Amino acid sequence: MKTMKSPKELSMDKKITSAIEELIQLTPEKDPLPLNVAEALMGDTEIESIQNYSNTVSIMRLGFNDHGPVHMRTVTYNAIIMMSILYKAGVPMSLQEEKAGTFADSMAAVILAAFLHDFGMTISRQDHELYSVFLALPIIEKLLGKVIPGENNLDRRVAIRSLAIEGIVGHMGTRKIHSLEAGLILVADGCDMTKGRARIPMELDNAPKIGDIHKYSANSIEHVEITAGKDKPVCIRVTMSADVGFFQIEEVLLQKINNSPAKKYIELFAGVENCEMKQYL
Repeated sequence: MKTMKSPKELSMDKKITSAIEELIQLTPEKDPLPLNVAEALMGDTEIESIQNYSNTVSIMRLGFNDHGPVHMRTVTYNAIIMMSILYKAGVPMSLQEEKAGTFADSMAAVILAAFLHDFGMTISRQDHELYSVFLALPIIEKLLGKVIPGENNLDRRVAIRSLAIEGIVGHMGTRKIHSLEAGLILVADGCDMTKGRARIPMELDNAPKIGDIHKYSANSIEHVEITAGKDKPVCIRVTMSADVGFFQIEEVLLQKINNSPAKKYIELFAGVENCEMKQYL
């Protein structure tokens, strides 16, 4: 039976599509590849099933927070917003600097990585980024074969596939990554930590256990805003309702930014509502 998307998923699909369309229009080429990739991902029933089961394992079996379709869409949206800000600031992606691909190719790789990065949660939390590659690779190859077919596009498919895999492998910050594209996935993932993501496991828990600090900390995060910065291109501002949220900033988000090739382009501020913001970067 076909899985129905939730209203939140449908809303995120529209936000992602709109953000991609706006960014494409800013580029001289106006290459539709990133939009074609995103629409193919959103319309794939196998992807939807894997994302849903990722959430089942994460929340019901392991007691973690959301690692399903809404989370993976939120990471995709966060990454596209940062790419847009960097593009407007004149910062080239790694593929462009290496003359190995276009900005549209980089967008396609980032969208693929973000949308598929937590597939491995269907198997295990430990090393789930590696399991994600195992599960995502055939989907990436199938999808790229449809949207950019032909032997003359082989080099392009190889570059996009490789970048997408790097983004998936590197999203935990425990393995060294080198491309700006993969670095954006790492940061975009860290930025999805608002209280809505922690709500379901908070409601399900009956007794405290190891790891609860992550959920209680995330439950205090009210807003994460990604905008253009003043001293650096990207500004991330995190507003929280209680001091426990600083754990999430310092032990999760900051650690991911510090391990990201995108770090030099990011300002990070965090603070409790109605209090002065602390600048980390």
